[in-house]
Amino acid sequence: MKARHLVTLADLTGEEIFELLELAKHLKRELRAGVEHRMLCGKTLAMVFQKPSLRTRVSFETGMWQLGGHAIYLGPDDIKLGQRETTEDIALNLSRYVDGIMARVFKHETIRELAEHATVPVINGLCDTYHPCQALADLLTIWEKKRRYEGLTLAFIGDGNNVAHSLINGCTKVGMTVRIACPPGCEPSEEIVRRARETGGVVEITHDPREAAGGADVLYTDVWVSMGQEATASSKRNAFDGFTIDEEVLRIADESAIVLHCLPAHYGEEISYGASRSPGSAIFDQAENRLHAQKAVMALLMS
Repeated sequence: MKARHLVTLADLTGEEIFELLELAKHLKRELRAGVEHRMLCGKTLAMVFQKPSLRTRVSFETGMWQLGGHAIYLGPDDIKLGQRETTEDIALNLSRYVDGIMARVFKHETIRELAEHATVPVINGLCDTYHPCQALADLLTIWEKKRRYEGLTLAFIGDGNNVAHSLINGCTKVGMTVRIACPPGCEPSEEIVRRARETGGVVEITHDPREAAGGADVLYTDVWVSMGQEATASSKRNAFDGFTIDEEVLRIADESAIVLHCLPAHYGEEISYGASRSPGSAIFDQAENRLHAQKAVMALLMS
């Protein structure tokens, strides 16, 4: 995978996803054992942010440092992608200075354009269509809690958004069933669902959150209103009434089900505080695993 881009998990084979996850497990074990890794010694990652983030910035920056490299934060006012300078020129310039580019942006086309023109690996830190690094962290967390993928069912209750899309791409490639429960009009991309099914993935779409949760091994949710979509907040909250993962929903799922949320959480909306702190909650393990999964991505693509 050296010198490849990570734009979406749809571009990876199941074997490549397993390779990334195995390396993430290895790096996590050795970090906890006090083993240092210098596989990115002398390497630099440019971190381009159109959207702010706690987890994305800290996990990538810390990960580069732990691998012996260095990260440069470029905020919204440092690089105005496609405004002060074309995305093509930014990609070509950064490629002369750094060994990899991570970008957290609004439009998926921005990531595609960066990857098209950059001569170093480009990592999608988030866009409006996909969130591949989050899904890798989710898969790592599911493995740690369940020790398998085959035969498991993940119920995503919420908006058919970038997180849902990456879960569809990733979970189906490792043998999991994905159920998406959302209000009418908030379904995930038909194209993404179709492609997953064509490659043998099992994706179920329902408008009944309790139907999705029934017997599920993993309950997952995300904010109902993504950053940049604040104008739709009021109407979306009305549409999502009844789609909260709470203690009642936990009782419908498998008794050993785990609860995931990619954070930040709006308690009382997409998830209750009680569900987030329940014995099955792995939310903060999941947040930590952003670090380990992304270190694996950077090590394989940039070393």
